[in-house]
Amino acid sequence: MDTKKIIQELEFKAVRSSGAGGQHVNKVSSKIELFFNIENSNGLTSEEKEILEKKLGHKISKENVLILTCSESRSQHKNKDLVIKKLFDLLKKSLLKPKKRKPTKPSKSSIKKRLEKKKKHAFKKAYRKKPNFE
Repeated sequence: MDTKKIIQELEFKAVRSSGAGGQHVNKVSSKIELFFNIENSNGLTSEEKEILEKKLGHKISKENVLILTCSESRSQHKNKDLVIKKLFDLLKKSLLKPKKRKPTKPSKSSIKKRLEKKKKHAFKKAYRKKPNFE
């Protein structure tokens, strides 16, 4: 993943934020929408593109464009920085390979504890039953 190439490929659009803010919100376009075309990106390898399409399929549009928004700040520049950071966090998180699980056996003491607990529980249940005098 080449971050410099990816930053050059990003497209931004400033939009009016929704929600409370009084008269200021009606005048200023501080919300930022980021568009990143995964399929046509030169900053990603073909394997990385496949992984991202699988893992981020629900966030990608039909045109293979990843769309992220940010309206946390009243400043357009801060929102732009935040949405770029959000994109790279998402890409890094998606491209991380999970560690392979090493199967382990339960220890002898844990097996012994489990069996003793089962015996106690069974005795408790049997003790609750009505006695059979036949």
